Amino acid sequence: MPAAGSEMITIVDYNGGNLRSVKRACDAVGIDSVFTSDPEAVAAADRIIFPGVGHAKAAMSTLRQSGLAEAMKTVHERGVPILGICVGAQLILDSCEEGPTDGLGLIPGQTRRFNLSDRSLKIPHMGWNEVRPTSDHPLLGGIRPGDAFYFVHSYFPCPTSNSDVFAETDYPEAFCCALGRDNLFATQFHPEKSGRLGLELLARFASWNGSAQA
Repeated sequence: MPAAGSEMITIVDYNGGNLRSVKRACDAVGIDSVFTSDPEAVAAADRIIFPGVGHAKAAMSTLRQSGLAEAMKTVHERGVPILGICVGAQLILDSCEEGPTDGLGLIPGQTRRFNLSDRSLKIPHMGWNEVRPTSDHPLLGGIRPGDAFYFVHSYFPCPTSNSDVFAETDYPEAFCCALGRDNLFATQFHPEKSGRLGLELLARFASWNGSAQA
């Protein structure tokens, strides 16, 4: 799925890691991208990927001190298409149990830690799991029953409203793995590490108009 003619994607660099993996995935499907830690460049961007791995509280501290937190709010208010990945999906909510810390508050809700009764299951949850769309969204188009994406995480997003949940996976109980509202969409799984299906999602994001409607 080529992304020819798509806008330049700005990848937010807040020392959250995984930036080069995201850029390599963009390159693989012909998406022009650049990463930056400049708040002015983020605020003025045409399309944003907000990735990340690591500790939520440390990430939020960097975002606030650098001015990137305000830049993310500005670009969100402008209606610019935004894709959050992993920690980038967790930090868009009001708060996170890791730390704990306040989030960006772009979507109401909380990021919670797994509390597993089955002690044979390990935290972090790591590996390939089926993703089940629960509502239609252009970025999830083409996902079929049994399609799996790559996860590595100890926390997961819990939006306040079910209308903001677009996909679930099980570990062992169902949890939200894709959420969004208006011009913002985010995945707990890693599209950049999920082979063909993940690359197709990134390619769709490159031409997404920022609406949940197809």
